[in-house]
Amino acid sequence: MFVDTSYNVLLWALFPLIALVSFSFLWHKQCCNKEKRKLPPGAMGFPFIGETKEFFNAQSRNQLFEEFVQPRIQKHGKIFKTRIMGSPTVVVNGAEANKFILSNEFKLVKSSWPYSTVQLMGSESIMEKDSDKHRYLRGVIGTTLGYAGLEVLVPKICSSVQLYLATNWKGEENVSLYRSTKVLTFRIVFECLLGINVEQGMLDTFERVLEGVFSPAIMFPGSKFWRAKKARVEIEKMLTKVVKEKKKEMEMEGNLLREKDGIMLLSKLVQGMMQGEISEKEVIDNVVLLVFAAHDTTSFAIAMTFKMLGQYPHCYSKLLQEHVEIMNNKKHGENLTMDDIKKMKYTWQVARESMRMFPPIFGSFRKAITDIEYEGLTIPKGWKVLWTTYGTHYNEEYFKDPLSFNPSRFEEAITPYAFVPFGGGPRLCAGYQLAKLNILIFVHYVVTQYHWFLLHPEEPVTMDPLPYPSLGMPIKISSKYA
Repeated sequence: MFVDTSYNVLLWALFPLIALVSFSFLWHKQCCNKEKRKLPPGAMGFPFIGETKEFFNAQSRNQLFEEFVQPRIQKHGKIFKTRIMGSPTVVVNGAEANKFILSNEFKLVKSSWPYSTVQLMGSESIMEKDSDKHRYLRGVIGTTLGYAGLEVLVPKICSSVQLYLATNWKGEENVSLYRSTKVLTFRIVFECLLGINVEQGMLDTFERVLEGVFSPAIMFPGSKFWRAKKARVEIEKMLTKVVKEKKKEMEMEGNLLREKDGIMLLSKLVQGMMQGEISEKEVIDNVVLLVFAAHDTTSFAIAMTFKMLGQYPHCYSKLLQEHVEIMNNKKHGENLTMDDIKKMKYTWQVARESMRMFPPIFGSFRKAITDIEYEGLTIPKGWKVLWTTYGTHYNEEYFKDPLSFNPSRFEEAITPYAFVPFGGGPRLCAGYQLAKLNILIFVHYVVTQYHWFLLHPEEPVTMDPLPYPSLGMPIKISSKYA
């Protein structure tokens, strides 16, 4: 067969030139595509450090929105870039942005917490889970806190609140409202929801863990993270023992949930472990996370509700009337029911307005798992995204006269994703219904049993690492039935 060797030689001679031209074309095309990407405006600050110092300084003064976010919104717009804790970060504000980010969990973004938070809350907790495992764990929690579970929880919470007040407030003139709510909500989570007895010192151990969740992950003796890690080990040992005992108890009964354990979350988690759905570490990590999520933020929400009631007597009068009417329809000593909870409409408006003005969380971080195009801007894959509660809670677009306390604003429909104290989307706080019960039931028994007033009406809120009333919100009390 005849072969044109001269043609082949010419082809091989031109091959490097063809390859170079092709590579140049592709490189040029890629560069053009990059140039077409428009990053959000903003300043990244110094390499690695970025604007971390400004971020944490503002946070420590509980002025994160006022001193860090708002000035940048005024300069760059509602979406801007920065660098925090070594990560390029895009901060988004507004209901539409909240909806876009929060509803696209697992599709465009995923949960992204600091290393220290993951280590202390648990790498196997629901906050680190995606897809099927996240849905399974959320389903277990959801069935526990569904309507049937809440019906069973209401009288348990009522008994806990009444016992606490009778034991710790009786005969006292001044009490720390915030400390009382922390102790009480902690006990409710353990005893009413999990079925675990609270022992001496447990709350202090958990609080040592909380101190380190946003601190640098430095295992240096005496550091916040070091102390928190030691406390986490203590908790893990305690919970491991509890889980093993519960597993043994259920094995003896044929892996069946007893009627009295039917709404106990720990029993359901252990059952999932015995069926191979989750591991022992997943049980422990999710119990730890739930305790923090359900008690610390709820305590702050209750404290801020009383702060607002103390500052706005006309709101308190209207709320008190609602609870007196409920009480007058109950027999002496009779617990509240879910029907009674439904009647606390104005009380829930007051609580929601308090959480709007003083959200228990500032927002949370996500991580882009692909390049995200939003409003003509590109959030590159791997960048962090921070959505904020204040970005809508303090926005005139969603809440008229946002700095005024006005519970009646919640009589009208609120723009979706504008009121986000519990987050939203697939990661909407699974325990928000429990938080609601805690708030409403505690308010009921305090306002119907005690005269009270704030000792420091203008008490500032500080942050370490979550917001709290700086003086513990002391109140003066006297029994209505003395």
